Amino acid sequence: MAFRGKEMMKKIMSKIGGEKNLAPGVKQALKKAIPNSKVVMNRAKRGLFAGRHIQFGNQISEDGGNKSRRSWKPNVQDKRLFSYILDRHVRVKVTTHAIRCIDKAGGIDEYLLKTPYHKMDTEMGILWKAKIEKLYEELGNMEVVFFTPEAEAELDQDFKDMRLEQREARKQLRRQIYGWSDKRKQIEEQQKEDLDKQKQIEEQQEDLNPNSWGGNSHDIFNSRGSSYY
Repeated sequence: MAFRGKEMMKKIMSKIGGEKNLAPGVKQALKKAIPNSKVVMNRAKRGLFAGRHIQFGNQISEDGGNKSRRSWKPNVQDKRLFSYILDRHVRVKVTTHAIRCIDKAGGIDEYLLKTPYHKMDTEMGILWKAKIEKLYEELGNMEVVFFTPEAEAELDQDFKDMRLEQREARKQLRRQIYGWSDKRKQIEEQQKEDLDKQKQIEEQQEDLNPNSWGGNSHDIFNSRGSSYY
């Protein structure tokens, strides 16, 4: 079992140096930012449990009604959730109840933004919520610049050229590693040589074939014989 809200408040006050160093109204704001849950299990510090924690009760036998103590642990899953503000997947341990809450909110970013601090009963949830809020605040202060259609077309063409260059570089690297380029060149040259030799042989056969002279051999000999008489 881990922290209580009062213990967290005491730690903050000890680090600050007491309530005397606080401005009026700051303590009330701190209380709103600290979870109200009485007890949080240590395991919940490393994920988003959405209020689901270990529970204790009795196990009653069917025959004699004997009671024995037992516990119920939450259903915790290891998930990869996509964060739009971070533009990457975040691996986090969440309960099935937290997954339903995240789906209902529309994503992990929206869930962290919509859930107030006093309902975030884990330290990890509080840290992630503060980080996401800071990033969205910085994003809101950024200036938005719109490009002309010509500039967008040039950017698209530059991206296409860059992708083509990257693909060609990867192909060349693969060929150098596996030696595909030399093998392919040798095979292509050998095929060309074979085709040239085959064409030469076919041409020689056509020249030697008497049928390709324009008439039959009998007609040629008859014409020669008739010239002697």
